Amino acid sequence: MTATANERLGLAPTDPRPASETRPLQDRRETNPLFGDQKMKLGLFGINCSYGLIMSHAPSSYRVTWEHTKEIAQRADRIGFDVLVPVARWKGFGGSTNFNGNCFETYTWAAGIAEATERIGVAATSHLPTVHPIVAAKAATTIDHISGGRFALNLVMGWVPPEMEMFGGEQREHDERYAFGQEWIDYVTRLWTEPGSFEVDGEHFQGALLEAYPKPHQAPRPALLNAGNSPAGIEFSARNVDINFASLDTLENIRAYTDKVRSKARDDYQREIQVMTYGLVVCRDTEDEAERAFQQVVDEGDWGAAGNVIKIAGSGASQSFDHAVKKMQERFIAGWGGYPVVGTPEQVTEQLAALNEAGMQGMIFGLIDYNEELEYFGHNVMPLLKELGLRH
Repeated sequence: MTATANERLGLAPTDPRPASETRPLQDRRETNPLFGDQKMKLGLFGINCSYGLIMSHAPSSYRVTWEHTKEIAQRADRIGFDVLVPVARWKGFGGSTNFNGNCFETYTWAAGIAEATERIGVAATSHLPTVHPIVAAKAATTIDHISGGRFALNLVMGWVPPEMEMFGGEQREHDERYAFGQEWIDYVTRLWTEPGSFEVDGEHFQGALLEAYPKPHQAPRPALLNAGNSPAGIEFSARNVDINFASLDTLENIRAYTDKVRSKARDDYQREIQVMTYGLVVCRDTEDEAERAFQQVVDEGDWGAAGNVIKIAGSGASQSFDHAVKKMQERFIAGWGGYPVVGTPEQVTEQLAALNEAGMQGMIFGLIDYNEELEYFGHNVMPLLKELGLRH
């Protein structure tokens, strides 16, 4: 008779380890704000990378230092935001800013931010081809315990060829990246959830006597995010993740997209999924001030870096950006291709409400000057969102 993996390890059929090691500790609905009851969830995007979400020389006090990013995170935590999502970047996009080239690695960044905050959800963004599932599962579990169950993992297939080539490999074809990603997340999920030990014998990963302890703090597993908007990306999100991120050009297109993603998750995989958007928020006392601040970002934009991004996105490297390549080049300068929200506090509130009514259950966003404008947003927009019932 062939010995089981448990027998070869000398483990009893019932694992003798304490429950704190062999299974998650707490329902994630009790610990992670991403599963809370805020009607319109809010988060910050890109506070770990130079220039955040703007490819521009527009004036800002934002800098990529640990003290500054920690201060922004703690301010968002105090205001009541739901999540912080970093950008995973290994190489800048050139131009006069080398956009996002100065960037903190996101697993270690998330661990530090988790310790520095109390209530806000904290994500790491992982290019799956660059991190082995065993390392990723262990790192994620560690951060989840540091945060007390507030961790989320943003899954990225690796869409920038110059970055992937830094790791000594060639970029896979678009849909092949999602096939790799499926095998990757299946592996990680087993490490998070399976007691005892197991074996993997797939196309991309093989291993025997595999195990990972302790298990994550969150049950049944940490939150998973993905921003794939191509057919393969939507399929991957519907099957695997808790939140899909997308940016589209009109409310009508947003409504159609959010309905499609949620229907696919329900019909094909019998599961629920949230859909959220991202972009740049520019809020000022008057509409004219807001419009002028937004235009300054565009006018002082780094078109060299934007051209490099557009060239990559238009090459087929990322089908998720096809719509933006053709119609919304300025959105790369002012918001990384995201949905712009610009105006007075009342107008910003109305625009967020319109996004929510169209099906977006939240928005992670950048600001021209994160730290200063975040305080303004907390004082002037959050109360209006509460009045509308979008926040409480």
